[in-house]
Amino acid sequence: MESQDIKPRQPQDEHIVENVELNIWEALIPVFALVGMLAYNIYVYGDDALSGSNQFVLLLGAAVAAIVGFYNKVSYKQMLEEVAKNVKSTTGAILILLMVGALAGTWLISGIIPSMIYYGLQILNPTIFLAASVIICAIISIATGSSWTTSATVGIALVGIGETLGISMGMTAGAVLSGAYFGDKMSPMSDTTNLAPAMAGGELFDHIKYMALTTVPTIIVTLIVFIIIGLSIDTNGSPDISDKLSAIDSAFNVSPWLFLVPIAVIVMIIKKTPPLVALLLGTLLGAVAAIIAQPEIVMSVAQADSLTFQSAYQGIMNAMTVDSAVVTTSAELNDLFTAGGMAGMLGTIWLIICAMVFGGVMDAIGALARISSALLSLATTTFGLFASTVASCLALNVTASDQYLALVVPGKMFKKAYEDKGLAPENLSRTLEDSGTVTSVLVPWNTCGAYQSGVLGVPVVDYFFFAIFNWLSPFTTLLFAAFSIKIKQLTTKSE
Repeated sequence: MESQDIKPRQPQDEHIVENVELNIWEALIPVFALVGMLAYNIYVYGDDALSGSNQFVLLLGAAVAAIVGFYNKVSYKQMLEEVAKNVKSTTGAILILLMVGALAGTWLISGIIPSMIYYGLQILNPTIFLAASVIICAIISIATGSSWTTSATVGIALVGIGETLGISMGMTAGAVLSGAYFGDKMSPMSDTTNLAPAMAGGELFDHIKYMALTTVPTIIVTLIVFIIIGLSIDTNGSPDISDKLSAIDSAFNVSPWLFLVPIAVIVMIIKKTPPLVALLLGTLLGAVAAIIAQPEIVMSVAQADSLTFQSAYQGIMNAMTVDSAVVTTSAELNDLFTAGGMAGMLGTIWLIICAMVFGGVMDAIGALARISSALLSLATTTFGLFASTVASCLALNVTASDQYLALVVPGKMFKKAYEDKGLAPENLSRTLEDSGTVTSVLVPWNTCGAYQSGVLGVPVVDYFFFAIFNWLSPFTTLLFAAFSIKIKQLTTKSE
């Protein structure tokens, strides 16, 4: 669907600088330097690498690229101009990220997200526990846009429940991660879902719609496998979630009426409402729902004793812009019921800007053009191009140890190659997510693998096989490419 208010640079406007003096090895020097520095940075900082050090390493990578550029007679002014063009091209994505942060805040304090979790937990059944775990985590991850938050809260509870039923922790962890990463991929509130189209030059909801073509079949296969596994194993006891349901019920006024807000946003998206408009209206509807359904929480966020126009205004603004939290009687759920607002998105925005600096300098010195031409000479077919993208994402997840960089670096390198093949940016953004986002959790030393195994208390090697959705996704995208299923072409425009 076309966005009317966010128009990323069109392929014909994208200009990749060619530098005849630059050879392929010189073009790859900044890439190798960046991967090496990132690998060491992850080793030193671990999960905290995303707090800022990775962003600065991207700037160091840009500095290495600039040195190569100076050696090949590219001016500082030319590099800066290309960086400015790249940063400008991400304006739409940055605005959407900010609005997503605001929406998450109002949907939390209004009880929309807690209501989704409340009703989702009640579909548990011992026989189909694993499949139900996939569905619950998918719902929560779509609602929150975070696989990390989902696994760290409900995921921990589900692993414990599964263990009491006699189900191995590896199986349950695999089901949790399959659902969590499905939701992470498909949620417009997810940072990776916003990052992938930003790197490919596409539009958020076009990306989600196109990504569903490979993601939905993959999750269906995953659910079928878990249903078969669930029917073939013996379970004992029954899951006790009463304490969590009671905690949610006591903290929020839970009601199915609150689902009218997300339904309204879905309808707007289907009706091709511009993303920023849909997200803004969803945020405002969430604010109205919060005042009507959760006045006590609005007062609490505003730190006020009564609900007045001023306290309501302050509570809503706080939820939209900064950290907000709702405390319940369940310690496990308290981490889930927090939101960072617009401020919580600044880390991802910072990463995007620094990535654009690296990409801009690489573009200005002619490195991207040289790498793209080399890739095109190797990937002579459409399938070869898709396979090269998948391989690059997997390699970066293993070497750079970070899912964001597995999207950023291949996204910038392959963008021109896809355009030259006449392929729409959705092909690239979908492949980045199918192979970069979801496989990060399968690498023990990747930030995602280290985090998830630590939080769930299950080694990567134990849940690897059962994280079916995660390892099946790259094969699905390659299968679609091999048989030319739903490969979107660029729209031909008249001169």
